[in-house]
Amino acid sequence: MATEVFIDINAPIDTVWADLANLDSHVEWMADADSLTYRGDQRTGVGTVIEVLTKVGPLKTVDVLTFTVWEPPHTMIATHSGVVKGEGIFRLTDLGNDRTRFTWAEELDMPWYFGGNLFRPISEPVLRLIWKKNLQRLADRF
Repeated sequence: MATEVFIDINAPIDTVWADLANLDSHVEWMADADSLTYRGDQRTGVGTVIEVLTKVGPLKTVDVLTFTVWEPPHTMIATHSGVVKGEGIFRLTDLGNDRTRFTWAEELDMPWYFGGNLFRPISEPVLRLIWKKNLQRLADRF
């Protein structure tokens, strides 16, 4: 499922990137991310692997993310290789006047027991709403 949301943040791109690059902070602004642990010692950059306990309603899963692109202060891309498969992209755009657009795009393949493609017309708007709220929580940090 391809889903994209964005928000304009009242902070310079380098400030937003610094918060985004601190992966530990993601559980503070992502309501669906319950906890985050690292696989190995690497904490930033390409090759960093994290496990995120993710909860959406009654559904729980451990989302395994491997960062494949890390281009400060603009782009982070991670592949999902847990139960949910796919790719997530965080893209920051400098809007000038100390404002940054944060775009979040996900291409996800849900397993059959999460509804798979059958419930896509329901799951996509739900995920879009969750991610929009997450982005608002992030924006509120600045």
